[in-house]
Amino acid sequence: MRARRSRAVSLLVTSVVLTGFLLPGAVAQDGGPAPAPGTDGQAPAVVDLAQIPAEPPVQPAKPAARELFGADCDTEINGSQVVAFCHNAYPQTDLVRLHVECDRWWDVDGDGAAVAVGPAGRVELSGRCWKEVRSAWVSHQRQ
Repeated sequence: MRARRSRAVSLLVTSVVLTGFLLPGAVAQDGGPAPAPGTDGQAPAVVDLAQIPAEPPVQPAKPAARELFGADCDTEINGSQVVAFCHNAYPQTDLVRLHVECDRWWDVDGDGAAVAVGPAGRVELSGRCWKEVRSAWVSHQRQ
């Protein structure tokens, strides 16, 4: 029996809360001047059936799917050494290049030479700084 009382109370509370939300809107609508008797407050909506298209508009053609390209590379930073392992799973050759940015201002950043990774090919790229490495990434280029 307790569950029924609980449901009844929750329904009562919900209806009181909803009434509290609706009451300010109803009061705000009643505040406007009343239209003169015999005149309509709004003109009825008129729809010209000739303006409604018989079919939906033509959708623009979807752009061609982008061709998949680019080797998948995993970069590992260990102290001042950087190693990137790249695997090309696509049919086009990818030219990959390792870029290393060093943390110290006096340490020279390094951009490795481009290495061709053929279809289903793997390559290991390495680079280093004298001290700490700030960031490293691999760039891709079509051959």
